[in-house]
Amino acid sequence: MTRSERRREPATRLFGVVPAQSSLVDLLGREIVSGAFEEGAVLPNEAAMRERFGISRTALREAYSKLTAKGLVTARPKVGTSIRPRSQWNMLDHDVLAWHLQTVPADDIATDLYAMRRMIEPSAAQLAATMRTDADLLSIDNALAAMNRYATEDAALVEADFSFHVAILTATQNPFITAFSSLIRAAMLSVFEMSWRGAEVIKDHRLMQHELVAVAIRDCQPDLARQRMEELLDESIEDARSVSAAHSERFDD
Repeated sequence: MTRSERRREPATRLFGVVPAQSSLVDLLGREIVSGAFEEGAVLPNEAAMRERFGISRTALREAYSKLTAKGLVTARPKVGTSIRPRSQWNMLDHDVLAWHLQTVPADDIATDLYAMRRMIEPSAAQLAATMRTDADLLSIDNALAAMNRYATEDAALVEADFSFHVAILTATQNPFITAFSSLIRAAMLSVFEMSWRGAEVIKDHRLMQHELVAVAIRDCQPDLARQRMEELLDESIEDARSVSAAHSERFDD
């Protein structure tokens, strides 16, 4: 069974994300990302779309222009506006990412983000262990202290966890690596929230794992920093998946 065939809960339901008041671009973007239109499918003609939404020709064309800029659609003479292959979508665009959080199954988002993080963050921790400055160590320690201080306050804990990982990326002294987290902040926060919910009964252990990563970086042990980050990510994704699976089972019942 493929992902598109599985009926799992979108991040909206699992995280309680409430979309802001929708514009035409938001409405169409969510429909496209949710799979309401297949890749390559031609959208209904202009007259049908204007009647459906009660909009002007100008408003529709402006919406299509924005969706085109995000890589979701393309317009061809005598053919119309069609859906581009998903591989060509600008997944790091803020709106495209938000539409995924609102429509795509939460466990799919967690799995995809984990795969990317697994490629980047262990290597970043390894590099940080050799490149970090005193200021970087202070940022890592402050974030770690905040995680422990807000261990019982879900929202604050998630923010502190995000700051911890950003501090490590920043410690690589590589601006391209550092930019990674800011590009997908919303998705990372959502998955962090899910991971901590799954780790509720072993929260102390997860906090200790973060501490071990920090210690390896502080002690200039790059290989150990990489290993400990890998362990942290591998166990955290299982926490996220357990929450998604349990929530989906209740929803199915």
